[in-house]
Amino acid sequence: MKAYKIIVLAKQVPDTRNVGKDAMKADGTVNRAVLPAIFNPEDLNALEQALRIKDQFPGTTVKLLTMGPGRAAEIIREGLFRGADGGILLTDRAFAGSDTLATSYALGQALKKMGKIDLIIAGRQAIDGDTAQVGPQVAEKLGWLQITYVEEVKELKNDTVVLKRRLDRGVETVKCKLPLVMTVNGTAPECRVRNAKLVMKYKRAKTITELQKENEDYTSLYNDRPDLNIPEWTVNDIESDASQLGLTGSPTKVKSIENVVLQAKDSKVVPGVDAEIEKMMIELITSHTIG
Repeated sequence: MKAYKIIVLAKQVPDTRNVGKDAMKADGTVNRAVLPAIFNPEDLNALEQALRIKDQFPGTTVKLLTMGPGRAAEIIREGLFRGADGGILLTDRAFAGSDTLATSYALGQALKKMGKIDLIIAGRQAIDGDTAQVGPQVAEKLGWLQITYVEEVKELKNDTVVLKRRLDRGVETVKCKLPLVMTVNGTAPECRVRNAKLVMKYKRAKTITELQKENEDYTSLYNDRPDLNIPEWTVNDIESDASQLGLTGSPTKVKSIENVVLQAKDSKVVPGVDAEIEKMMIELITSHTIG
């Protein structure tokens, strides 16, 4: 039985449910420092699909690749707690302000360095941008086939995969050859919860930057347990063109960001009798509020 090498593209995103007046910097980029950071929800759906393949095919490895500031290492640890085998944090000030084009370029260069990969899985989109562009752009950068809006991996045999896609118009079943980039919908199964044993095993997994900030010396522990070392890659670790990174390589410019709260201006009390409810439904349909 074949074992697969799977990379999950994951992102630590600001919790967009808590957008305030300080959520944007003067240069038009998101001020992530003032917003709570969470694991992008659909990336968790993608991780679950990868872990299900790992469960089915012994020897399969699942690693995460994330790009962001130092605190994004939390995404790698969260993946380890749920069953992933490791991960890489792509971090450098040169990546700051990247739009989807610059992000996909940096991720693509990092993926090329990671050697032979069978399957790259990502969430459909991140909640801080809602563009659904990074996964497809990474596929284009690598010259790989791509399948989007995946809800389930129905079959994986040798170098062929059968996927179920959930689209607005219905459901598709698609058969494709590996290697492949696939993006996963939020309608896919939710990611499994943390495993208590894995939490205890990997709770001290850290990057070199995090270790340098520690007050205690765990040198011997990290020498004996290399699996606790989360690699950090910078611009110098990947072959890249500086003009395609960060703000310089980002043609997309955000002009403003607002927190919009929808409030009802009018209300109507309807008696709880069938005739009145039917009358209200007719009014709503006539005004195209529903239907």
